Amino acid sequence: MNLKVSDVKPARFSLITRCLREPLLHFLIAGFALFVLYGGLHRSTVNQDPQRIEITPDAIQRIKISWLARWQRPPSDQQLQGLLDEYVKEEILYREALKLGLDKDDTIIRRRLAQKMDFLAEDVAALREPAPGVLQVWYSAHQQNYAPPPLVTFHHLFFASDKRGTEAQAQAQAALATLTDKNSGEGDVFVFKHAYAEQSQDQVAKDFGSKFATSVFQQTPGRWVGPIESGFGWHLVWVDALVKPTAPPFETIAQQVKSDWLSEQRTESKRANFAALKARYQVMVMMPAIAATETEQP
Repeated sequence: MNLKVSDVKPARFSLITRCLREPLLHFLIAGFALFVLYGGLHRSTVNQDPQRIEITPDAIQRIKISWLARWQRPPSDQQLQGLLDEYVKEEILYREALKLGLDKDDTIIRRRLAQKMDFLAEDVAALREPAPGVLQVWYSAHQQNYAPPPLVTFHHLFFASDKRGTEAQAQAQAALATLTDKNSGEGDVFVFKHAYAEQSQDQVAKDFGSKFATSVFQQTPGRWVGPIESGFGWHLVWVDALVKPTAPPFETIAQQVKSDWLSEQRTESKRANFAALKARYQVMVMMPAIAATETEQP
């Protein structure tokens, strides 16, 4: 079988095209580009003349942008000179501190450098753009997070603990057996309302407490239930309706979905990045001898 060169080129081109479409390749390219950019903007002073401080045009531009972002106007010539003087002072003190080894075993510096590594992983993830259809699939898997909260409509009979004492619960239980329909029965005067319409769980919790609210949202509408305790006493509750709204169409919240997807990608990127870094190390935890002795005691 004779294979022509013209047959090889399309196949090779197809293979290259498939490779270029791989998200992992995009991620690696973006990470490398960011690494180069980060290194260019933050060159180490180790490779520079320790007695020479160069203030490059890029550094001056960053100083101007920082001032502009804070004060909403460019610095004057005098203000810029003051900023450059402060930059030189900070650089000199920084280099001298390195010479004295003040960066060693410093909790604040260690934490700050760890944060920078974390931010670097986030920046790499932020460079990714979702492929066509990815956001729709992700939205379908997380649709419940975008639905408005359930709303309950109910009314209740109240049995006050400060009036009935320890008998409040038992009296509420006895009254439950006498209720024949949604409008029957009488209770004590309640400090708030006896009927509530279309309330979220947080709104119910505001008046009755979280335990009461959780219980009400677990009930089946159309019957008396209870007694349910609140911070005021005991309640018999009739749930008229419990509405669970559906999530809005993807098209109406596409931008929010993209933002949430990117946030998840950043979190996953940071997790994967740290897992890769951690794999390079052997972690050994050596407990103090006194702790080991205490552990051995019966």
